[in-house]
Amino acid sequence: MADPLPDAGARIAFLHAHPDDETLATGVLLAHLGARGDQVAVVTATRGEQGEVVPGRLSALAGTPELVAHREGELAGALAELGVRDHVFLGTPPARVPGLPPRRYADSGMRWLDAAETLAGPGESAGPDSLTAAPVAEAAADLAAFLTAWEADLLVAYDVYGGYGHPDHVACHHIARAASDLAGVPLAYVVSEPLLPVEGAVELALPRYLEPVRRALAHHVSQLTVDGAQVVHVGGQRQPIVTTVHLLRPQP
Repeated sequence: MADPLPDAGARIAFLHAHPDDETLATGVLLAHLGARGDQVAVVTATRGEQGEVVPGRLSALAGTPELVAHREGELAGALAELGVRDHVFLGTPPARVPGLPPRRYADSGMRWLDAAETLAGPGESAGPDSLTAAPVAEAAADLAAFLTAWEADLLVAYDVYGGYGHPDHVACHHIARAASDLAGVPLAYVVSEPLLPVEGAVELALPRYLEPVRRALAHHVSQLTVDGAQVVHVGGQRQPIVTTVHLLRPQP
């Protein structure tokens, strides 16, 4: 099965929806690519404005402008642990079409649209500035501007399920597909666990990077708690720290 990654020394960009997604979903891959000598960049679509906050000393940040600044700081700390030096928010130069004023794509939040909790949609407080309300063409042009300026060799993004159906993740899938075409940059999807196995997907088992990912996750203290080899989310849900990533290069 063909390796979905280019040869070592490549320039590989990632698109993620919110601060903490980069580490939760692809932390081991980011660490692996840096260790093998690739240049890695992360583009974060929103600042996670609607994220819930872990009960405790940071609870008062929920729903406030201060949460945004705090999550930006958490993200910077996590990326440093993973060895990622290049980061930009979507809509901010160079991830903005040249000549246009900067734009902030806001967190859409999430609510379940069915009783079985299988179909997600934007939260009730998602406004006109939210990522899901933005035209895909505009957001994709912004991402394509970054890919071109940064001279990316590959873009890594979510598959159509977006990990767990979060509407911002699904939006990022469509944005990445369009941006890949606009910029002429190949695309690889991180395959969502509920969709596995997927024909053509390549498994990258990277448990040796567990420790740097644990340290990176520990920066996202407003959103989760690290407990051994697991993370505990705001609602108490436990999840093993991801150490295996499945990548799929879609057919042209």
